[in-house]
Amino acid sequence: MTSSTAVDYLEDVSPGSGALPPRARYAASDAKSLSLNGSWRLRVSATADAEDDSFAEEGYDAGDWAEVAVPGHWVLQGHGSPIYTNHLYPFPVDPPHVPTENPTGDHLRVFDLPSEWPSDGGAVLRFDGVESCARVWLNGTDIGEFKGSRLPHEFAVGHLLKPSGNVLAVRVHQWSAGSYLEDQDQWWLPGIFRDVTLLHRPPGSALDFFVHASYDHLGGAGTLRVDSDVDGRITVPALDIDVATGESVTVPVRPWTAETPYLYDGLLTTEGERVPLRIGFRTVELSDGLIKVNGKAVLFRGVNRHEWHPEKGRALDLETMREDVLLMKRHNINAVRTSHYPPHPDFLDLCDEYGLWVIDECDLETHGFTEQAWRDNPVDDDRWTPALLDRAARMVERDKNHPSIVIWSLGNEAGTGRGLTAMAEWIHARDRSRLVHYEGDINCRDTDVYSRMYADHAEVERIGQELDGGTHKRRGLPFILCEYGHAMGNGPGGLADYQRLFESYDRLQGGFIWEWIDHGIKDERYGFAYGGDFGEELHDGNFVCDGLLFPDRMPSPGLIEYKKVVEPVSIDGSEGSVRVTNKHDFAGLSAFAFQWSYQVDGETVESGPLTVPPLAPGESADVKLPAPPVESDGAETQWTVRALLAADTAWAPAGHVVGWGQIPVTARPLPYVSATSAPVLGERRITLGPASFDARTGELKSLGAMDVTGLRLDVWRATTDNDDGASWQTDVRHGLLWRKLGLHRMRHRLDGVELSEDALTVRTRVAPAAWEIGLATVYRWTSDGSRLRLTVSVAPEGDWTVPLPRLGIRFGLDASADRVKWFGGGPGEGYPDTKSASLPDRWESTVDGLQTPYVRPQENGARADVRWAELGGLRIDGDPEFWFTARRWTTEQLDAATHRTDLVPGDTVWVNLDHGQHGIGSQSCGPGPLPQYFLNAQPAEFSFVFSEAAFSETPETS
Repeated sequence: MTSSTAVDYLEDVSPGSGALPPRARYAASDAKSLSLNGSWRLRVSATADAEDDSFAEEGYDAGDWAEVAVPGHWVLQGHGSPIYTNHLYPFPVDPPHVPTENPTGDHLRVFDLPSEWPSDGGAVLRFDGVESCARVWLNGTDIGEFKGSRLPHEFAVGHLLKPSGNVLAVRVHQWSAGSYLEDQDQWWLPGIFRDVTLLHRPPGSALDFFVHASYDHLGGAGTLRVDSDVDGRITVPALDIDVATGESVTVPVRPWTAETPYLYDGLLTTEGERVPLRIGFRTVELSDGLIKVNGKAVLFRGVNRHEWHPEKGRALDLETMREDVLLMKRHNINAVRTSHYPPHPDFLDLCDEYGLWVIDECDLETHGFTEQAWRDNPVDDDRWTPALLDRAARMVERDKNHPSIVIWSLGNEAGTGRGLTAMAEWIHARDRSRLVHYEGDINCRDTDVYSRMYADHAEVERIGQELDGGTHKRRGLPFILCEYGHAMGNGPGGLADYQRLFESYDRLQGGFIWEWIDHGIKDERYGFAYGGDFGEELHDGNFVCDGLLFPDRMPSPGLIEYKKVVEPVSIDGSEGSVRVTNKHDFAGLSAFAFQWSYQVDGETVESGPLTVPPLAPGESADVKLPAPPVESDGAETQWTVRALLAADTAWAPAGHVVGWGQIPVTARPLPYVSATSAPVLGERRITLGPASFDARTGELKSLGAMDVTGLRLDVWRATTDNDDGASWQTDVRHGLLWRKLGLHRMRHRLDGVELSEDALTVRTRVAPAAWEIGLATVYRWTSDGSRLRLTVSVAPEGDWTVPLPRLGIRFGLDASADRVKWFGGGPGEGYPDTKSASLPDRWESTVDGLQTPYVRPQENGARADVRWAELGGLRIDGDPEFWFTARRWTTEQLDAATHRTDLVPGDTVWVNLDHGQHGIGSQSCGPGPLPQYFLNAQPAEFSFVFSEAAFSETPETS
């Protein structure tokens, strides 16, 4: 026989004890409330039972305890360290048991009631989020304990309150039975990380209410009914509604959609309370095998969003949440999956207000059980079902009144089992106005949507064509990619190819990029820290940095690319006209202004407005462009047409660019250099026009007054996270093969230096040690006296079974070469499958401004489709267009770096001029690049023309 201990609740599979039933959360009412956020006292112990409960008693002296901010995580405030794992549990898997080494934080807050606090009625103490298990005392009375980190818990405390000196004590354990249900891909961060609030509950106030607001798209009417546990009245002044709770009323309304998020202000009035309502009328249904809202199928242009702040972790304030929503709207994102837990409730208020479709996901993931083939998985163990149902209920009841939520998700990567079926059945019974999602339900037994992660393009197309098989039910359901486009490091690639599929097949209703933001932790040592930087026993490295935003919320090139790929107004054309297509599901184009500009060699010479009809969703129109304002005179010319917001909106100012297209008119003339200068052999140098070369090796040493270092063929790039792939993948991972072949350590053999009447020719073989493969490379230099032309010819030798990382030349210039100007893609980087957003134009920057600051350094910063570039005093024209990269460290130094702070500028600017780059893909978790983006080893010839550049005095940075 074993005796129980005071911490047995930690390993109890039940959701807890003492908490009130879940209910709707609302932001405000006329009842009093008191925020208990702020400075709390904290004592951290190494084990769950290291300290007794005396700290909860009135009069306890905690004067020598530390102070921490609540909301907050104690490990981000100097007490312990965070832990990052993707799916492995950082403790022995022996459910429901947890280690004795269990960091435990005793939190203490003493507070007074405001003088105006009512004496009648009751009071509720609400915790919006505590990781992972908490036990609560008020004024020495144990009021309960709970699990479910990202879910609200409330306790009735009115009988315990006193006017002053109230002692609130909360014991928080890092590990509990609940931790087995919270194995999401994120940092493990214990603490009280969401709001703590005391709510007065007047006599006759509503404990719970459910707003039902449907929309009939055929008749244009909305039907409103608000169910409440106490009688009251519902008023909506703008609709002349004044009805009793529980009664239905139908009136003409403007519907709510993510594109047109119209909300009506209403009021629930009961005997004891007035609760403001924000009502959005909309109907969600599964119809004709599609997800429809208000009678129309929707296309999700979505992201998965973890809550994150680089200093505060998951403790987000309202302005940070608003910043997320505004960034999403400004980058054409229309949907959010709340991976993998319900977000802070204020975030959903913002989604209602600004307009985003939401898949609200339950706080459930048991991913670590994959290591034992899902044996003992809690979701298939009846003992855990009450905890699962509690989590489902706390999500649904809290969030049920948000029109932005169109789908409930049971959780993520939790295998399959009876518990999930029970959750789905409960949700379907409780709320028939929304659909149910769960990616792991491969045959859609319990769900209304067929969902997959990281399916490659070919499989997605088969699904769109309904050639994927599966059960009869699944074949009749809509398909979404709940995760795709893994945004880790440089990438993701292939987004435009996915979007073309989504727009080609009705069944494919879009997807959600993984994920919104890098979870880097701000750290003086590393810039931003990731897994392993805190001495974790187990960790998954920088896999936690896989977002479209950098940790400081600066958009990555991946977000800029995604904005372009999913733009809701497409513009293309030829022959003097453009075709404008409205890709919105609900909104017309009356809110947009269109503008044309005309470029000559990348420089805008004239611009003006373009009249486009107010196209309805799905409609297109061909719009005639004006006559070209100038003659091309042999220059490259193009039209650029932009769709702009015509007036300020809630989420962006007038003039904000939503979509753009560029229409070529005349092609550029290729650079030509007549070979009129003869090479001259000196004692140690060969001179040719403005250049000098080493007489023995034929290596370029100077061009005019500029010294040039180490010009030679280059095939290596610092591998990206997507080049390297994920450890569990069985597909070809090119980064590993490149290293195995030694492409990062190529040797250059000089086979000959030849002088002719008009050229200097250098013959080499470039090859890695230990293998017979190589690249026969010939450099042919010619000059017209002032300009220097290099033609590089490359012929593969041996059996090349892998593509090349890059193919081009690399050389060094003096560090003073800092100012960069180019005509080509910009303003940011672009690679073969990530350059939809790369706009050919004239751009300026500094060398430092060209760098993309990925949390883990890797290949970055290439500008695509460059016609010419100027760096310092050097101008480079390409034949054909090329990729341009310049940085203050070598590729080898970039490849060796693990954090931003490892990159220390040297005294040389290293320049890459690339004829080709291998595609990016998203193989850090998804598929690699499509075959059409492979840089296969095959014969190639390309040229560059070098000449002196003339810079303006005040360059602008891009």
